[in-house]
Amino acid sequence: MELKEKKILVTGADGFIGSHLIEELVDKGHTVKAFVLYNSFNFWGWLDSFPKEKLAKVEIFSGDIRDPNGVRTAMKDCNIVFHLAALIAIPYSYHSPNSYVDTNVKGTLNILQAAKDLGIERVLVTSTSEIYGTAKYVPIDEIHPKQPQSPYSASKIGADCMADSFFRSFNVPITIVRPFNTYGPRQSARAIIPTIIAQLLKGYNEIKLGDLSPTRDLLYVSDTVNGFIEIAKSESLIGHECNIATNSEISMQKMAETLIELINPTAKIIQDPDRIRPSKSEVFRLFGDNSKIIKHTNWKVNYSLQEGLVKTIDWFSKNENLANYKADIYNV
Repeated sequence: MELKEKKILVTGADGFIGSHLIEELVDKGHTVKAFVLYNSFNFWGWLDSFPKEKLAKVEIFSGDIRDPNGVRTAMKDCNIVFHLAALIAIPYSYHSPNSYVDTNVKGTLNILQAAKDLGIERVLVTSTSEIYGTAKYVPIDEIHPKQPQSPYSASKIGADCMADSFFRSFNVPITIVRPFNTYGPRQSARAIIPTIIAQLLKGYNEIKLGDLSPTRDLLYVSDTVNGFIEIAKSESLIGHECNIATNSEISMQKMAETLIELINPTAKIIQDPDRIRPSKSEVFRLFGDNSKIIKHTNWKVNYSLQEGLVKTIDWFSKNENLANYKADIYNV
C-alpha cells in the first residue's frame, strides 16, 4: 500500500513510540491525525515538545480509546489507523488489571468495530513481545506460544486475538505489529533504560534496579517506527502477526553496565526488592526472530545498541528533558 494521499490516524500519539511515529510521518509529508488522551489541561503529551511549525501539521483529536463514540468520530475521515494507545506498565497491571482490560482489550475492540463499519483500508494493531513470555525457543518467531505471565500480557493477548477474529470474521484488513523492547528518547520512566540513565545523570552513585538476569531484544525507537511504516506498506502482511526485532539479545546486567560505563563508571548497582516481579511473572528471555518482516518489507536495523544508547543519553542530558523524570522514586 502506498501511504501517500492517505489520511493516517495514530492512537496513543501522545506517548513514547506514538510521538516518534507522528514525527516520522509528518517528516515524510503524510497527512496525520493524532489521537491523544483527553484531559482538561489540553496536555498533548510528548507532542507538546514538538517545534510549533511541526505541530501545526498535525490534526489533534482529544478523546479516550475506551469510548466507542469518540473512537468512531476520530476514525471517520481516515484511511489508515496505527493503533498504539494502551496501558503498558507491567507492575501497575498487578493491582489494576481492570483498567488494562478496559483500555487494551475494549479499546482495541472499539478500533476494530469502527474499522469494520467505516471500511478503513488498513489497521495496524500494536502488540508486545511480552505476550510470548519467557522464550521456549529462540529466536522467537510469530508462532511461538503465547504465555500470559502478567495481567498486562494477558490483556495484550486478548487484544491480539480480538484483532485476528475481526480479520477472520469480517475481513477487516488488520496486521498485528509486535515490537520487541523499544527504547530511546521520550520513553516512559517505568522502563529500565530511562530508570538507569536518569539516576546516573542526576548524580546517583548507587543505581537501584530489579532482577538483571533477564535478556531483552532492544530496538532503538527509530527502527521500531520504520518497522511500523514498512509493515503498513506491505499488502502481504494483512491478516498476519509480525515481529519487529533485532534477532539478538542482551542481559539487563550487561546493558546496565554499558550505560554506567558511558555515563559514570564509578556507579554501583544495588538490588531493590520492590522492583522485582513475582518469579512466575518475570519474562526471563526475549530474543526475537525478524525473518518475517525482512521477507515482506524493506525494513532493516539502522542503529546498533551502542549507537542507540548514546543518542538516548544525549537526549536525556538536556535539562529540559531530564527534568521530566523522577529518579528518586520507583516509577511503577
